[in-house]
Amino acid sequence: MAAARHVIVAGAGIAGLTAALAMARAGLRVTVLEQADKLLETGAGLQLSPNATRVLTALGLRERLLPHVVAPHAIRVMSAGSGREIVRIPLADGEASYGAPFWVLHRADLQAALLAAVQSSVDITLKLGTKVEDFATHVKGVSVLGRQETQVVDERGIALIGADGIWSSVAARLKRQRPARFNRRTAWRALVPADSVPAEFRAPFVHLWLGLDAHLVHYPVKGGALVNIVGIVQDDWNETGWSAPGEPAEILRRFARWTWHDRARDLIAMPKRWLKWALYERAAPFRGGEGPVTLIGDAAHPMLPFLAQGAGMAIEDAAVLAWCLRQYLDDPADALRAYEAARRKRTARAQEVSHKQGRLYGRSGPEGLVRNIGMRVLGGDRLRAHYDWIYTWRPPEETGSIV
Repeated sequence: MAAARHVIVAGAGIAGLTAALAMARAGLRVTVLEQADKLLETGAGLQLSPNATRVLTALGLRERLLPHVVAPHAIRVMSAGSGREIVRIPLADGEASYGAPFWVLHRADLQAALLAAVQSSVDITLKLGTKVEDFATHVKGVSVLGRQETQVVDERGIALIGADGIWSSVAARLKRQRPARFNRRTAWRALVPADSVPAEFRAPFVHLWLGLDAHLVHYPVKGGALVNIVGIVQDDWNETGWSAPGEPAEILRRFARWTWHDRARDLIAMPKRWLKWALYERAAPFRGGEGPVTLIGDAAHPMLPFLAQGAGMAIEDAAVLAWCLRQYLDDPADALRAYEAARRKRTARAQEVSHKQGRLYGRSGPEGLVRNIGMRVLGGDRLRAHYDWIYTWRPPEETGSIV
């Protein structure tokens, strides 16, 4: 028999841990099953806009995160060829304008804060080294079959939440999602000590360089101690995974001297170790789960990184999901359908805008010049206003509605 008020989450990434905390706060008991034996400190930097930091603050994570975050003053959009600033998009007044701050931080620091909060909650059980292999729905909820080395794990609850990423095993079992599509780009990431880079690059700014067939993003993380560098290039390499080793000489070749300013190339030349991952997306909106099973985060709506909202949308998912389960506790399937209906249009819009923004970043020659002039004419304040639909979002806990 399924345990009353017990929800099972597959995956202990940002989506899964945030969902577990939000559901525990809503009065539910949660078991998180994670196939990794331990949660490694890996991943790239994250940009968290007010829609995400608002939820994290409501979950009591602000004080845990503050030593690790940097609140950027602005996004400096740079011309790769000239090395000059195209436009500056202000962020410093984010809390005054939107009620929550803009933060940049390393993914590992966010996951560590979420993990510490999960481990301190009596209503959450985390089982590492446990791979979800199958599930079956029934009138009492859902039974989940997992494996922990040679031991079979059997969990029963009122709902199963697939938070196990773009290659989700829960999604595969649902058979309702189209396979993710390779975008013919790879992202390269590295960290360097902040005191090794020029002063302008360790200042609290997000730098976005736009150039020929590539773009570069860098900003300080780890409370300002390190600088996170991400270069995104056109590529046919399409292996799955997040941490394939990359050759420093190869990434430098992608940012050629005749099209990229020396200041950008000097920064790219600094790291001795690079990791890379292929970019995948799914153009079709999340079609929804079935019965007491649904998906959140990248399992539901993987998107390209050009809007910097992958983590933000997952954090929003967690808040809406928990609220719906609390409102429709007597019928978890109805709760999950309400959650899916509430999220479908917004996450589909984020996927679409991310894709379009990637094309905009990739323009060069006359098209790139027109883009740069247009950004200068609009100015930073009006450019930021284009994203108010993201930043002004508030969780249903504040608004009393998921609409």
